[in-house]
Amino acid sequence: MPGTDTFPAEVSHVSTHGLWLLLGEEELCLPFDAFPWFRNATIAQLHSIERPTENHLYWPELDIDLSITSIRNPCAYPLIARMD
Repeated sequence: MPGTDTFPAEVSHVSTHGLWLLLGEEELCLPFDAFPWFRNATIAQLHSIERPTENHLYWPELDIDLSITSIRNPCAYPLIARMD
């Protein structure tokens, strides 16, 4: 029997500009300009999100790992993965 999700994460909204995440009581925006690898993902791929630790998000269908700190403060993490 699975346990309780200690670190819940869910996509609350998707628009042409980006996606919004609910992390417990906190809502964060990931604009596609700053997080371009989500731009062409399907809704199902975006909603397939895991939060294995308090500061780590993972989208297994997209093979994307992000630190929540990098979402809160993207200017502190200027490197952006190449889109091949």
